[in-house]
Amino acid sequence: MAVIWESCQGDDHYQVRTAGRSVRLYKNQVFHSQWNESRPLSSGVWDLLFLPALLMPENSVKRVLVLGVGGGAVIRQYTTFLPIEHIVGVELDPLHLHVAREHFGLKQSGVELIEANAIDWVKSYRGAKFDVVIEDLFTEADGEPVRVMEASTSWFRQLRKLLHPEGTLIINFEDPAQLRASNQAYVDALSREREGECALDSRFALSLPTYGNCVGAYLSINADPKLLRKKLDTILTGYPACRSSAQKFRIRRIHAK
Repeated sequence: MAVIWESCQGDDHYQVRTAGRSVRLYKNQVFHSQWNESRPLSSGVWDLLFLPALLMPENSVKRVLVLGVGGGAVIRQYTTFLPIEHIVGVELDPLHLHVAREHFGLKQSGVELIEANAIDWVKSYRGAKFDVVIEDLFTEADGEPVRVMEASTSWFRQLRKLLHPEGTLIINFEDPAQLRASNQAYVDALSREREGECALDSRFALSLPTYGNCVGAYLSINADPKLLRKKLDTILTGYPACRSSAQKFRIRRIHAK
C-alpha cells in the first residue's frame, strides 16, 4: 500500500493511500472511504448508502443530497449507476473536499461540493427538494468512527423536509442497536407530519458481515427488496469483478410500530 498524499492539520493526520487500483482516505488512522473504477461496489459501508436507491422506481433518482462527503465514494457510485442530474455534498472538513476532488475524481458536471456544517446547512436550506437524502455524519474518537449527533425526532423531521413526498432518507448508524434506538424517534416524526396523518412507512435495515455499521433506509413508497436485488444483478452484469463482494449485504424490513 502506497501513500500518495498526506497532510497534518493540528492534531489531525490525513492520508490518501493506494492499494492496487483502489484509492483510500484515512483520517487519524480511521478508514473513511475507498474508490476503485473497476470495482465501484466493493462491500464497503458506502455500498449500503447507495443500495437503497435501487428500491425506488426506475429513473426516479435525479437529485441527491449527501451530508458527510468523506472521500466521496458514495457520490461516485450514484453518478456511475444512476441518471443523476444534480448531487450536492456537504462536508465540514475542507481537506476531505480536497481529497474528493483531487483523488476521488469529484469534478464531474452536476456534482456540487459545499464546505459547511451539515447540521446548520440543513436548518437553513430553502432550495429545491431531493429524491434521496443521505446522512453520514461521523467523526473519530479513540481511533473509531462515531456519529456526530443523535437521530432524534427533531433531526428526522428536518431531514424529511428536504425530501420530495416519495423520496428516500438513508442514515448510517454505528451499529444495529443504535438504529433500533432511533426507531421511536422516526415514528414520532412521521406521525406529526400532515397534521398528524401518518405517511406511508416503509423501512429497511442494511448491513454487511465485515462492518459493525447498520444503515437505515426510510421510504414513503411501497418497496420490495427483491426489486433491489434484481436491479443490482443488472448492474453487476457490467461489473463482473464486483459480483462476489456486492451481493454480501443483508437487508431486512423494519416493521412499523
